[in-house]
Amino acid sequence: MKQTESQLVKACLELLAVKRIFSNRQNTGAFKTDKGFYKFGILGAGDIVAVVDSRHIEIECKTGRNKQSTAQVAYQKELESAGGLYWLIRDVSELVDKLENLKHLN
Repeated sequence: MKQTESQLVKACLELLAVKRIFSNRQNTGAFKTDKGFYKFGILGAGDIVAVVDSRHIEIECKTGRNKQSTAQVAYQKELESAGGLYWLIRDVSELVDKLENLKHLN
């Protein structure tokens, strides 16, 4: 059975919690009620926001052949130009590797 993006996000959050890394789920979307249409979050933002060694990191989880949206690509460019990190993760092992590589850079 293939892993869903929701399952991947959950697994990444669990890994970050075990490693005691400050992180949280960052939801974005919209919904409609009888009183109107409401948007929340920042369009293109990563699924998870984390802070490691004073570095702002956003983690976007994708599975299979799913690709970043145009808004996600634009957000990534803006975040990286401001000094933040944006990681596209397709498997929890990729997150482990990126965290290890980050340690070696400091």
